[in-house]
Amino acid sequence: MFRAGIVGGAGYTAGELLRILLPHPHVEIAAVVSSSHAGAPVAQVHDDLLGDTDLVFVSALSGTEDVVFLCLGHGNSRAFLEKNPLPAATRVIDLSNDFRLHADAEFAGHEFIYGLPELNKTRIQQARRIANPGCFATAIQLALLPLAAAGALTDDIHVSAITGSTGAGQGLSETVHFSWRSNNVSIYKPFTHQHLGEIGESLAQLQPQSAAEIHFIPYRGNFARGIFASVYTPSDMTQDEARELYKQFYSEAPFTTVSDKEIHLKQVVNTNKCLLHVQKQGKQLLITSVIDNLVKGASGQAVQNMNLLFGLSETTGLMSKASFF
Repeated sequence: MFRAGIVGGAGYTAGELLRILLPHPHVEIAAVVSSSHAGAPVAQVHDDLLGDTDLVFVSALSGTEDVVFLCLGHGNSRAFLEKNPLPAATRVIDLSNDFRLHADAEFAGHEFIYGLPELNKTRIQQARRIANPGCFATAIQLALLPLAAAGALTDDIHVSAITGSTGAGQGLSETVHFSWRSNNVSIYKPFTHQHLGEIGESLAQLQPQSAAEIHFIPYRGNFARGIFASVYTPSDMTQDEARELYKQFYSEAPFTTVSDKEIHLKQVVNTNKCLLHVQKQGKQLLITSVIDNLVKGASGQAVQNMNLLFGLSETTGLMSKASFF
């Protein structure tokens, strides 16, 4: 057993972490930190956990944690660590974007390793600090990594991807209100989304000389959870060659599966899966990718990284099944 702390404990990603970690066979939760809810029962905020835990929010970590998850808003993780230095032996998994890019990865004598297991599994196993990938970034990278590894990203890449309302976090804004989101769809941050930086660095890790540009249109969807990404780029490969490339690349990735049938969101919601479908239309290779933005796109991937850090099977505690009906 090892002890886990969660900082920023009242948000969506923290709630998802609690749902995964409470039944995890190797984890005891040492502290759930929330500056706004200290002293309140955790189940009062995450009321789906009513009857599952007697944990109470606290104002600070206990100091006995083996691993700390930072579920803070972008820009706040670095500030937290500056004010609250953690022992060198404590593993840290940050779910913000503070340490994902190479330029930001060094902090206080530690390097944050980019935590996409399908790309950096060996480095994650040897690390003590992990920068958990973004949700859109996870879905899009998993759609493109096999092509980059084969040196096959030779032309521009076009991406359309839609995410559920939980992708915006728990804070209130106009576009997360039910009356706005219901029966509605819209784009935001076209061609400028913050996840493009980490996607580009990962692809360059596998195909350094590629000059392919990514043209990304993100959409807000009228559902709560999930990301559906459509990615296409010209390719000389046949459909069969491309599918075999993807299946070989992910042959040892327990959560990423290449489907011969078209895929949809209900297959992955509430799971740590990424499903991919590859098809050829004319000169275009089309890859569709689906994940749950809160699980494989955030907290589930964080636990997958934790498992790797502690030498566990990466699937431990993560074998939940989709709520299909």
